Amino acid sequence: MMPTVSGDLRALNRIRVLRAVHDCGGSRTRAQLTRELDLARGTASVLVGELIESELLAETPAAEHARGRPTLVPGPHPRGPQALAVDLREDEWEIAVCELGGRATTLEVRPHDGTPEGAFLPIGAALRALVGPRTVGVGVAVAGPVRQAAPGEDPLVDIAHLRWRDVPVGELLSLGAVPLHLGNDARLAALAEARRGQMRGVEVGLHLHIAFDLGGSLLVGGRPLTGASGTAGEFGHMPMAGDDEPCLCGTSGCWGVQVGSNALLRRLGLPYGGGKGRAEAGRMLARARSGDRAAAEALHAVARALGKGAGALVNAHDPALVTLSGFGEDLLGEALREAYVAALMEMRRPAPPPVVASALGWRGPLLGAMESVFDAFLTPNGVERWRHARMHGVMYTTSASAPV
Repeated sequence: MMPTVSGDLRALNRIRVLRAVHDCGGSRTRAQLTRELDLARGTASVLVGELIESELLAETPAAEHARGRPTLVPGPHPRGPQALAVDLREDEWEIAVCELGGRATTLEVRPHDGTPEGAFLPIGAALRALVGPRTVGVGVAVAGPVRQAAPGEDPLVDIAHLRWRDVPVGELLSLGAVPLHLGNDARLAALAEARRGQMRGVEVGLHLHIAFDLGGSLLVGGRPLTGASGTAGEFGHMPMAGDDEPCLCGTSGCWGVQVGSNALLRRLGLPYGGGKGRAEAGRMLARARSGDRAAAEALHAVARALGKGAGALVNAHDPALVTLSGFGEDLLGEALREAYVAALMEMRRPAPPPVVASALGWRGPLLGAMESVFDAFLTPNGVERWRHARMHGVMYTTSASAPV
């Protein structure tokens, strides 16, 4: 609905300015933002002044400017909103504090024992110690499907190869009124890639995140598709392997059995599964690059499986670009590209969608978790609650909580 009064319009424009500052990483001058947002100079000056007064933005002189009045660059306020972001992998977790503009500072990385309690209880304790008056939400990326059993209920997490089923993450984290935004790691990596990576400005794109196995997301207009129950993008559990190898998801022949660190270690006859072996997979990748024949052959087999499946997804979804994060960058090469092109429909082969490495690498899920928090905050409700809290000297609060 369009704003009907001047106050509504001003609130909307405040959000437009904040969103522009966040998306550009605080790199645009006030004059550039004024032009890009098609605002009058006086209007922009008033809006930025209000945002500075509310401790949402601060301005600093540009690094280089001509003589005369210094050029100012709006960026995050030193007492401005913060998001806490968590990337929960199958073997460890990482926590970062993030500010408007996208800077994420890692505070802690810690291994876990592979159980829900062993992972989420320490994460919850660490988060509760970090939450403060600047915290506008917590974003958590998890290496498995995130679904909501029923409207209004807390989201549940399933990680098949760790044998997690119906894990109540909100209950285990015990964050109270702090907004929790929970999402699948591959989908959040795709979201981050659309905001700050290779997918920026791409209308239809396919992102694949390769870790112990693989997942991903189809992006339309920069937004990952979620599906009816919130679990879209489980590409690793499509029966594309062409065999009957069982998968812990409950079916067999899954693409993920052939792609990822588990697949690489399995081909080399090394222990794998249960969230263990990522470091060993990294060593095998290094051996393959240094000329070890067995490691190179295993790597090429995994790369071919990834290329073949990526081609099938391109045939189905017609993206303009395919990006790979996690171990995906290590799999890029001739073996992947040959299998990819061979899997494409003949009409697509003259100009196949490029397959490129993510700009964000392993940071994608963490940065996507951050984006999920700021997406919820940069709304009329979120920003106006912050301004009200700053004007009245109270703590920012909201009850928003949803899977991403």
